Amino acid sequence: MSNSSANQGRARFERIPTQIYSNSSLASVAVAKEIADLIRQRQQEGKHVVLGLATGSTPIKVYKELIRLHKEEGLSFSNVYSFNLDEYFPMQPDSVHSYVRFMEDQLFNYVDIPKGNYNIPDGTLPQEQIADFCIAYEQKIEDLGGLDFQLLGIGGNGHIGFNEPGSLQNSRTRLITLDQVTRAAAAGEFQGLRNVPRKAITTGVSTIMKARRIVLMGWGEGKSSIVASAVEGPITDQVPASYLQLHTNTTFVIDEACSSELTKIKTPWAVESVVWDNAMTKKAVCHLALTLGKSILKLTNKDYNDNGMGDLLSKYGHAHDLNIDVFNQLQHTITGWPGGKPNADDSTRPERAQPAKKRVIIFSPHPDDDIISMGGTFQRLHDQGHEVHVGYQTSGNIAVADDEAVRFAEFVVNFNNKFGFDNSNACKVYNDIASFVKAKKTSQIDTHELRQIKGMMRVGEAKATCRFVGIPEENAHFMNLPFYETGAVQKNPPTDVDIEITMDLIKQIKPHQIFAAGDLADPHGTHKVCLDVIFEALKRLKADPANAEWIKDCWLWLYRGAWAEWDIHEIEMAVPMSPEQVLIKRFGIWKHQSQKDGVVFQGQDAREFWQRAEERNSGTAQLYDKLGLSDYAAMEAFVRWHY
Repeated sequence: MSNSSANQGRARFERIPTQIYSNSSLASVAVAKEIADLIRQRQQEGKHVVLGLATGSTPIKVYKELIRLHKEEGLSFSNVYSFNLDEYFPMQPDSVHSYVRFMEDQLFNYVDIPKGNYNIPDGTLPQEQIADFCIAYEQKIEDLGGLDFQLLGIGGNGHIGFNEPGSLQNSRTRLITLDQVTRAAAAGEFQGLRNVPRKAITTGVSTIMKARRIVLMGWGEGKSSIVASAVEGPITDQVPASYLQLHTNTTFVIDEACSSELTKIKTPWAVESVVWDNAMTKKAVCHLALTLGKSILKLTNKDYNDNGMGDLLSKYGHAHDLNIDVFNQLQHTITGWPGGKPNADDSTRPERAQPAKKRVIIFSPHPDDDIISMGGTFQRLHDQGHEVHVGYQTSGNIAVADDEAVRFAEFVVNFNNKFGFDNSNACKVYNDIASFVKAKKTSQIDTHELRQIKGMMRVGEAKATCRFVGIPEENAHFMNLPFYETGAVQKNPPTDVDIEITMDLIKQIKPHQIFAAGDLADPHGTHKVCLDVIFEALKRLKADPANAEWIKDCWLWLYRGAWAEWDIHEIEMAVPMSPEQVLIKRFGIWKHQSQKDGVVFQGQDAREFWQRAEERNSGTAQLYDKLGLSDYAAMEAFVRWHY
C-alpha cells in the first residue's frame, strides 16, 4: 500500500489527527515546544499570545518543560495571557485542591508571567454571581482576540474541561454539576468520594471550539477507549471530546498505551500493509477468532480473505497451517508450573525446568498486590517447593481510613489496660491522633504517628497473607521505598536511595525469578514508579561484573493489576486455577482487612479487590476457552521482560 493509500486508510477511521509518542515525557516535551514556539513567534511580532490551560495530572510534564525552557533557554512569558478551563465550586484559592494553587505550584510561580495576566474561574463567588462572572470571563477572552492555543486533557467519560456528557456543542462558560464518573476519578485526591465537590465552573464547548489551535493529551491505557471513541466514533454529546472532530486544527497527542484502542494500532492490517512477524500474526489471528466467535482451529481461508488478511494467509499457504502454528503457541503458554516443571522437557514451556528449586522474589508495589494480582501463582510457587520472598515496595500507609487507624490505636490502649502494662505513651499517641483526625481537613497530611500506625496495619495484613500462603515471616521484606513517604497522594520522584534498596534485596537473594507489577500503561501511579525502580536496579546489577554469574539466569516476569490483564496475544505464561484455588486466593485477599468495605482509593469501580481479581482471572480463562483451548475456572497471566 502506498503512503497516500495508507493515509486514506487511516482517515476512514480517524476523524481527528493523532500523534503517538513512546511515552508521556516525550509527548509533553513536544507539546511544550509547540507552545514555546508560538510564544516566541508572537514576541518577534510584538504581539501577545492567549493560552487556554488545563489542570490535572496530564499536563504536569508540559508545565515542567515550560519552566525548564524559561530557566535554561530564556523563554519569557511576559507577553502571555492565560485562561484556565475550570475550577471546583465552591473552592478557596489556597486549598490544596484549588486550580489556582495548582497552576501557581506547577507553572506560574516559576515563570515571569505577570500576575494579572493569568485567569482562573473564581470558586469563592456566591452562586448568584456566577452567571455574570462567566459572561465577563468569556468577554475578557474575546477582548484579547480569542484563544490562540487551547491545551486539553480528557476525562474517562470524555469530558473536556468539566463539560460532562450531555453538554451541548453551543455551551458557554457556566456552573455545572459534576458527573459521578468524574467525582469518582477525583476521590483519591480528596480522600474519599464524599469530599469531592459536586459542582464546578467550566468554560463551555463553544468557547473551546473557538480556539485557533487545540491540542488534547491523553496518557495511559485507562484513557485508550475514550480516546478511540472521540477520534473514531460518532459526534455525540455523550462524549463531549468528539465535538473536536468539527474543529479544523485539533491534534490528539497520546502515548503508546493510550493509542492501544485506535484502529491503526489495534488492527493495523485493516489500515495498511504490515510486517507479519510472529507477534503481529498472533495478534491478528486471535483478534479474528474472537471477532468471528470461532475457535482458532475453525478459521478458514475465507475468514482470512474476507477480513483483510489475505497476505498473511499467502505467507502460510493454507489456514490450517496458520491456525495450528498460533494454536500451539497459545497452548505452550499454559502451565501449572510457574517455577518450571522439574525433570521435564522445557523446550516448549514458559519456564526452565532447572534448577528444580528456584529462589523467587515477588515485588509488590503495595502490601496487597502480590495476593490480588498473582495469588494463585504465589501459592503454587510455594507449594511446589520454591524459596519465595516478597518485596513489599511501599508502606501503602495513605490507603487506610482514619477511623480504622484510630480503632487500632484504641485497641493498643485497651490491651495495655487489660494486661496491666504501662499505658502512658500509648494513651498519648491515641489521644493525639484521635484529636488530629477529629479536626483534620480534607487532604491534610497525616501526622508521623498516624502514618506509622497505618503502615503497621498494612504490615500486619501482609504478614497474615504470607502466613496464609505458607512462606516464613523472614521472607517478607518491607522495603518502605522513600519516594512514597510523602503522606500525600502526590509522590516524590524516585532517587538512587530507592534503587539501592531494591538492588540490595536482589543481591541478597540472588533470585532465579522476579515477578513485578507490569502496569506500564499507568504513567503516574505507584506501580509504574516501582517498576521503573526495578528496571534501573537490574540494569545497574547487570552492568556490574561481580553479578555476572547469577544475574544472567534471573528471569523477570510481569503481572498486571486488579483492573486489567495482558491482551491474549501478549501472554507468555498463563497459570490456570481450579475453583478451589480461586477460593483460596479470595481468602488470602481478605487478609487485607483495611482494603475491604469501601477503600480510600476506590476509583470508579465499586467492587472490592477480590471481586475485580476474580473477574479478571475468569475473563482470561474464558478467552483461552473461546479460542479453543482448555476451559479453566481462572488464569493468571504474565509477560516476560528481557533486560
